[in-house]
Amino acid sequence: MIYFVAFLVVCLGVLLFLHFRTKRKMSQDLQYMTKKLTAITETDSAERLLLMTDDQGLRDLLNEINSLLDYHQESMADLARLRISTNRMLSNVSHDLKTPLTVISGYIETIQHDKQFSAEERELLLAKVQVKVMEVAGLINTFFDLAKLESEDWQLEMKRIQLNEICRKTILGYYDTLTSKGFAVHIDLPEESIHIEADPAALTRILENLLSNSIRYGKDGKTVGMALRQDEENVYVDVWDKGKGIQETNKDRIFERLYTADDARTSTAQGSGLGLMIAKRLTEQMQGQIHFTSIPYTKTTFTLTFPKPKLDDYSKLKKVVRIP
Repeated sequence: MIYFVAFLVVCLGVLLFLHFRTKRKMSQDLQYMTKKLTAITETDSAERLLLMTDDQGLRDLLNEINSLLDYHQESMADLARLRISTNRMLSNVSHDLKTPLTVISGYIETIQHDKQFSAEERELLLAKVQVKVMEVAGLINTFFDLAKLESEDWQLEMKRIQLNEICRKTILGYYDTLTSKGFAVHIDLPEESIHIEADPAALTRILENLLSNSIRYGKDGKTVGMALRQDEENVYVDVWDKGKGIQETNKDRIFERLYTADDARTSTAQGSGLGLMIAKRLTEQMQGQIHFTSIPYTKTTFTLTFPKPKLDDYSKLKKVVRIP
């Protein structure tokens, strides 16, 4: 009996020793982790917590903490890229606004101070002022579109529309601008009516953005085109030019928010970098896709892909939108 009691006392002592040893080791490990984590967060270091331990709970905790550190590091990198992109965009926007406003100011000053201009010459200068005013208005509208997209305030009204007419009307609206700049214009729209389900205003905005992009960055090739085609499942709209094209290193970033097309096209022209992003967002909201291919000075093509409406869907649509 005495030996049994002594055995129990020894066992209890060993257990207490192991318990306090384990507790002390865990306390030391936690103190190390706290100190190391504080150092990492204060210095914004890319280090991670490393600790040799047999405690499964501590290992799980280390994994979770390191995952949070990875997420924090990625978020900080994204924030840094966003700041750089925002600064670049603001610089480009400032240039886009300053240039036409400077020209407008010069024209107005000339009209005010030069009394020898004939009425015809004054009308010509006023027409040039109007063109520059429209450039500024276009830039402001782009930012308005971005604000609506960011706030999810752009309410799409999906309808069955005749895509041929929207494409034809949009590119004909740019025809005078293109020909005055010396562009050859290629239009390949089938006589057969092609319908999709989309918001006509949003689709027009997408096509205008793509055409403006081709005019701005494809000017070296002096050729712009639009084509409409289809297969059994999808409808495709191609907007293309023969300009400098898009550099291979920038192809994955061309649709990024605030990423300027100047970086991809290496053009001396400035741009706010919003047109393609807006086009992509609107296309995807209408269940479509946008992608591009580019061979410099040969052909750069932006392609919109929309699914054909199912026959059962026609009865659900309010009406066919006809473009006047």
